[in-house]
Amino acid sequence: MSELDDLSTLVRAATPLLVIETVDEQRVIECFQHVIAQTLSPLWRWTMTEGLERLDFNGPRDVQVAPDATATLNAIRDAEQRGIYLLFDFLPCLQYAMTQRQMREIVQRQHSVAHTLVLVGAKVELPQELEPLATRIPLSLPDVKELAGIMRGEAAAWQRENNRNLEVDNEAARTIVRNLLGLTAPDARRIVRKLIYNDGALNANDLPELMQAKFDLLNRSGLLHYEYATASFADVAGVSHVRDWVQRRRAVFLDPNPAPALDPPKGVLLLGVQGCGKSLASKAIAGGFGVPLIRLDFGSLYDKYQGETEKNLREALTSCEVLAPCVLWIDEIEKGLAGGGEDGGVSRRVLGYLLTWMAERKSKVFVVATANAVDELPAELLRKGRFDEIFFVDLPRAEVRAAIFALHLKRRKLAVDSFDLNALADAADGFSGAEIEQAVVSALYDAAGNGSALDQATLLNALHATRPLSVLMHEQVATLRQWASGRCVPAD
Repeated sequence: MSELDDLSTLVRAATPLLVIETVDEQRVIECFQHVIAQTLSPLWRWTMTEGLERLDFNGPRDVQVAPDATATLNAIRDAEQRGIYLLFDFLPCLQYAMTQRQMREIVQRQHSVAHTLVLVGAKVELPQELEPLATRIPLSLPDVKELAGIMRGEAAAWQRENNRNLEVDNEAARTIVRNLLGLTAPDARRIVRKLIYNDGALNANDLPELMQAKFDLLNRSGLLHYEYATASFADVAGVSHVRDWVQRRRAVFLDPNPAPALDPPKGVLLLGVQGCGKSLASKAIAGGFGVPLIRLDFGSLYDKYQGETEKNLREALTSCEVLAPCVLWIDEIEKGLAGGGEDGGVSRRVLGYLLTWMAERKSKVFVVATANAVDELPAELLRKGRFDEIFFVDLPRAEVRAAIFALHLKRRKLAVDSFDLNALADAADGFSGAEIEQAVVSALYDAAGNGSALDQATLLNALHATRPLSVLMHEQVATLRQWASGRCVPAD
């Protein structure tokens, strides 16, 4: 049953009080204008500035009463013909006991015919006396056809204003329309207008700006972070098995109608030694799929008020689904789920909701979770089926260490051929990728302090002066590597 059929059924059934949470008032009006074509009921709108206005016929505005809540409800109660009343600014009026009583009498049909009152607002929190009497109706967002119409309308307006044709890449325009899904009509219109007026064109260059604008609209709570720069696997030394895994699944993940025999990939857990490239691999996975990367900071979810933490998680995951296809990166997931019994069970409820969402979601949100401490991870998260695969990002082997040196030297515009990469790799045995980078940085400062260029000897001295984590925390690192052996798929 469609949204309009649902509304029509509720109105014909004389449902007394409907609640619609939305900022798109015009869409509410258009929906009910379609409904009254079937129900033949008068349609009225009330605003705090204009009072009651009849909307179901073309003619002069018909204001019956002053924009006063008490007078308005009296007029509705006394009306002899059943009507639909859209109340747009009414929520503040419900704080008064008299107004609540008047509305309850209308809703309960006391001295009133069977009207339908519709409370509309961005967020409608009803008094306890009215909530049990209300039916909440979710208002669907514009579909692809409606969004395409919005784009055509804005393009035509720009062409009339500028007296020239708009440059349009048809494939990019179709992609833009698909990526506008999940937005209200006013928000979609604002973004399309901005893209058009920015350069007088709609093309592939507009896609990053579109995704950023969409993310900003959906992430008003600030719980998510849009990672502007994803990485390429060419920028990551090692993790070859992760790269191959992603490449084999890219087509299925992006295909809107994948083969029934192939389940779309849902996520991976990257477990490993600190500093070995889990975060960079997460960015490379998003780059490998060619989709935006959204990072969820678990620490920002937690709130001191009862139920707010779980609500924050629900809102964050809902926003991610609207942004799909995308990669959701949950960094150091163990820190958000290790509360035990000291947090009143919040971490257990968060884990429960997260696991349910991971199992039941249908949207193309690929989850990449990273973790450093396996002993702090709940067993429920590790069982087969939660993630498609668990990769272990180990300390880099010699060939990978040499590649890491080459990457960081090239990034700093240094001649790689002037260094013996194999000797550097041998000297960096037991170093993580982050520690190799910091050794290069330290050697550059040493060379600059001596007024000379970086050479092999200076870089070797910096390596010899560094005590890597595998030495400082030998027992913990060895325990983690031993646990992962035979339990996880090597990332490289």
